[in-house]
Amino acid sequence: MKKSPLLSMIRAGKGTRDLLPPDTAVLSLQNGVECDDILADIVGCDRMIGGVAFIASSIDRPGVIAHIGTMQRIVIGEPAGGSSPRIDRLHAALRNAGVAAEISDDIQRTIWEKFVFLIGLSATTTMMRTTIGPIREDPDSRAFLHDAMRETVAVGRARGIALPADYADDRLAFADGLPHDMTSSMHHDFERGNRLEVGWLSGTVVRYGRALGVPTPVNQAVYAVLKPKAAPRG
Repeated sequence: MKKSPLLSMIRAGKGTRDLLPPDTAVLSLQNGVECDDILADIVGCDRMIGGVAFIASSIDRPGVIAHIGTMQRIVIGEPAGGSSPRIDRLHAALRNAGVAAEISDDIQRTIWEKFVFLIGLSATTTMMRTTIGPIREDPDSRAFLHDAMRETVAVGRARGIALPADYADDRLAFADGLPHDMTSSMHHDFERGNRLEVGWLSGTVVRYGRALGVPTPVNQAVYAVLKPKAAPRG
């Protein structure tokens, strides 16, 4: 059985903790909105840098990562907002290495901005077993995509994230401009029989929604259908 990504992250964090000098920063670029809190409990909040990787990719074969689509940038920022000398240094290092990098004035919002679209893309492409093109072109699957993202926006706003109320509309328009054959890493995992990260995606929306009293019926359906294939959370 595939190891839990959460358990692997915790073990990696604990294994690294004692090797970190006091001024060493930790940047996580994992999917979802929970990983920074988990790592902060292990390595310390003061070490964490918030970050998001905007890229579609999959493991083509051992040692080879396939880049799918056109998205390819990294956004970083201080967890509490804005920049700092260490953020400026990291940004310069990324740019000097040829990486398309930006600094966000509100990295928590940026993390959720990615999360909103990731929820819609991963949920629809995996459940419908197709790419974004056919999904956005059919009225019923398009509405499903839109609703999955709208629920995520509602949950994020209830948690105090500064997302516009109509942000799902913006992401739907964004989806219209993507390559017809773009899909999600979770779809690739499903097709290859791998365990799925749905527990950290739609599953998180459902859990947060329940705690906040925000209805999430579309994400609940996604999580219920895909949960048998999900990687364990711990």
